Amino acid sequence: MLLLVSCISSVYAVGYSDGLSKTGGESIYSPEQIIKFSKHVEKVLASKGARVAIVSRMGRPLSELPAGMHFTHAGFAVYSEITTRDGRKLPGFAMYNLYQNTDHPDTSSLVQDYPVDFFSGVAVLEAGIIIPSAELQRRLLEIISSPTYVSLHDTHYSAIANPYTLGKQNCTEFVLDVINAAIYQTSNINQIKASEKAYFHAQKVNVNPLKLMLGSLFSSEISTIDQNGPPVTATFETIADYLTKYDDGSEVMTIFPEY
Repeated sequence: MLLLVSCISSVYAVGYSDGLSKTGGESIYSPEQIIKFSKHVEKVLASKGARVAIVSRMGRPLSELPAGMHFTHAGFAVYSEITTRDGRKLPGFAMYNLYQNTDHPDTSSLVQDYPVDFFSGVAVLEAGIIIPSAELQRRLLEIISSPTYVSLHDTHYSAIANPYTLGKQNCTEFVLDVINAAIYQTSNINQIKASEKAYFHAQKVNVNPLKLMLGSLFSSEISTIDQNGPPVTATFETIADYLTKYDDGSEVMTIFPEY
């Protein structure tokens, strides 16, 4: 039994599990630290004139992640008018996420929350940021505010979803699908997948096949049903490489806490 738990835990560290695509859990940071960092991220985005950005967080320490993976969850930050609890309307960023469901970990939901929610429960206060070109931001706004955004969501969750196929999806594949819907101005998922196969280079999931098999057998959030060979998945890093190559004017950065 101890061997089984060890194997599954190893698969967790390789994929996107842990709640890496869940809403924030118990944090090692104080609420004041999370609030301060969240506001810092918002200020950086505002200073760059971002209307839409892809924001990522670290759900696990870097020592527990495989080569090529640094951040574990990504969503969209959209500049919005935020209504406070006392009824005031203030400018700020709302987060648009695909989150794994806690009660049914092989499923997911689309959730809109805020940076302080997004960064709660992180292992490290560090944010990966992609600010797309102005034109792609405009197109992303159109997609996110349209029925296409919801239609691109596949509720069948897998921590190591294959971005080239249908049937399973994780947060980064969803982000990639929305980006390509904006680039090609289409809601046709088959066209989106064709473009991803042609131009997007996914991250290989380097894990012992036995551990992966045991993880998929005993953990419903890990599935290989959509993998046609050695498992691959989308990551924040591969999405950053993709946009750096094909979206002229996009910017990638890492944000650390202010001290």
